[in-house]
Amino acid sequence: PERPSYVRCQRCHRPTCPECQRPAPVGIQCVDCVAAAAASMPRQRSVLGVPLSGDNRPTVTMSLIAACVVAYVGQLISPQVTANFAFTPYLGWSEPWRALTGAFLHSPTMPLHLALNMLFLWQVGPALEHALGRARYLALYLLSALGGSAAVVLLAKAPTRVLGGAAEATAYQSWVQGVVGASGAVFGLFGALLVINRHVGRSSTALYAVLAINLAFGFLYPGISWQGHLGGLVTGIAVAGSVLALRSPARRPYQWAALGLILVVVVGVVVAKYLTVPVYYR
Repeated sequence: PERPSYVRCQRCHRPTCPECQRPAPVGIQCVDCVAAAAASMPRQRSVLGVPLSGDNRPTVTMSLIAACVVAYVGQLISPQVTANFAFTPYLGWSEPWRALTGAFLHSPTMPLHLALNMLFLWQVGPALEHALGRARYLALYLLSALGGSAAVVLLAKAPTRVLGGAAEATAYQSWVQGVVGASGAVFGLFGALLVINRHVGRSSTALYAVLAINLAFGFLYPGISWQGHLGGLVTGIAVAGSVLALRSPARRPYQWAALGLILVVVVGVVVAKYLTVPVYYR
């Protein structure tokens, strides 16, 4: 009240001093009217209808990369980290957290394993994080990791009776083989990107080539879990397809229910597989 204004707001016609004046397309507006106009404007949304925030940094992607790097350092310091948290179908029933923790570990003797997965994550993660939003993107990553572990269990040859010797036990090596790596989760991101690219009319030729090469390596070279790659890919496609199908404002609240249903299905098929295995092998 004690300050001279000289002009009035073009919107509310109240006097406004120089400190509270904001240039408008025509004349001057006060800070209150500028704030009210900004609040009334529709929020920007991604191609999937997700509201966008002002901060576009790929925070979740960087956090996932940092978690994998920290876990890898822990593996180098202590082999017990790998032993206690790697995923193995044989231990998945009694220690189910391994299905998720194994996706943050990598081969301690092969730094390239970590480097390639983190490179792929950095290449596709930020775009998906922007399109899906941080929460849905994190759900995609974690569900794909679980889907990869689920495929490892489903496609492993599990004993159905007491094994008779070492030769017979070798046939069930896939049931006791440890699996580590973010590949299942990364393939889930690839699958989601395929779905989104198809929706927006963007070419996925390069992505198909990357998928074909990686899947071929999984089949041709021992020690690579093609099962985890396949499970993550299918799960990522399911997650992105669900988000797209429910992207309208009226259906958007059901997206989380759809993601919860995917989780129930993944857990359900794994439990069904374990129930076919004798108790002493799970």
